[in-house]
Amino acid sequence: MAGTFIVLEGPDGAGTTKHSVLLEHRLKSEGHMVLRTFEPTDGPLGSAIRLDLLNHTPLSPLVLQQRFCEDRTWHVSEVIKPALARGATVISDRYFHSTITYGLALGIGREELDLMNKLFIRPDTTLFLLPPFEVLQERMGRREQTDELEKVELQKKVYANYQLLAKEDPSIIVIDTSGALEEVAQKIYEASCR
Repeated sequence: MAGTFIVLEGPDGAGTTKHSVLLEHRLKSEGHMVLRTFEPTDGPLGSAIRLDLLNHTPLSPLVLQQRFCEDRTWHVSEVIKPALARGATVISDRYFHSTITYGLALGIGREELDLMNKLFIRPDTTLFLLPPFEVLQERMGRREQTDELEKVELQKKVYANYQLLAKEDPSIIVIDTSGALEEVAQKIYEASCR
């Protein structure tokens, strides 16, 4: 029996990591087999990407997004597909929508980005966590360490691109994560279990 693939997406500070963990705990408490994962991964390619971003290593936007896609190829074949084949619910904190939104913000053409991502398996449920932009800014301001992709002007473009993708695809569920944590977690749970 194939599992279910759920993706939580959003700009930096949207709460994708926190809500992925909360959703994982809730589903596990109900007896579901759950695998929570994330991108960039902690695999060999993803770890290198994280290090480059934290060290502000100069990379062209296209090379950066190609590396994200290489990491995603590994992620799908080594982590996501095997878990789905076992019947697990896979929750991924970020997926291909990040490459599109960030790639567009960095000036890469949409056709090229769509082409880079067209062969990846599609999630059963995609949730975009989009609080008001001011909330994202306030949350990001609390971080001790930021990487190359977390600058305010870039994040404004990324935010607008998430809004654009959500308008284009009616299957994407948009959730405002600015409210009380428990209420937001409940909305995400309900949207994930439809």
